[in-house]
Amino acid sequence: MEITVLGLGCAKCEKVYENVTKAIEELGVTAVVKKVEDIDTIISFGVMMPPAVVINGTVKAFGRIPSTEEIKKWIQENEP
Repeated sequence: MEITVLGLGCAKCEKVYENVTKAIEELGVTAVVKKVEDIDTIISFGVMMPPAVVINGTVKAFGRIPSTEEIKKWIQENEP
C-alpha cells in the first residue's frame, strides 16, 4: 500500500502526515508513506487545496485534516 500526503509543508500538512503515520502504527499494516511538496505534482493529482491524502493513487481527502480514525477506515478499505 502506498499513501501519499500532498502539502506545501504547512502545519496542517504536518498534522495530516502525523495522523497517517499514527493510523498505520495503530493498524499494524505495512505501507509506504510519501510526502509530496512539489506544487506541480500536487496539481497533477487534481488537488487545488492541500493538504490531501492519496491512497494507492486515489485522492481520499483534500483541503482539510482527516482524523486518524477516518484514515484507518481508508487503509482498511484498501488492504489486500
